[in-house]
This record gives sequence, C-alpha cells and structure tokens, in this order.
Amino acid sequence: MPAHRVNGAAALNRAVALAETRGPAAALAALDALSSDERLSDYQPYWAARADLLARCGALEAAAQAYTRAIGLESDPAVPS
Repeated sequence: MPAHRVNGAAALNRAVALAETRGPAAALAALDALSSDERLSDYQPYWAARADLLARCGALEAAAQAYTRAIGLESDPAVPS
C-alpha cells in the first residue's frame, strides 16, 4: 500500500472488486484488513459488503449478523430497522 493513507471507501471498493477477480474469500480477507479503520465501523456499505461476502463464502450466521448491522445503520426511512 502506498505511504499515503487510503480513503476508507476506496479501500472498501477495492476489496469488493477483489471478489470478482479472486473470489469472495480474498475480498473478505481484504475487508478483514480494514476492520481496524474506525471510519468504517459505522459505515453501512462496509457491513452490507461484508454480509454479502460472508454469505458467498457460506458463513450464513455471520452474514445474517452483518446484514442486521448494515440494516441498523441505514438512515433511509424506507428501510425498516
């Protein structure tokens, strides 16, 4: 990684792109590397992406928990919490 700090959303996008080129397990590993970034702890797209990748890896219980977290962080009033 370059010496400058990578934007959290850009790093998330890179991790999601890895799912298409190297598979969901590689993408999940990339997300795990981002887990210490405080900017992502309440970032709804991080949890939604994590949930999708966990489901694609067969970790259905963990995926359900991540989906619940993502839904809870959604601020759109049309999405039930």
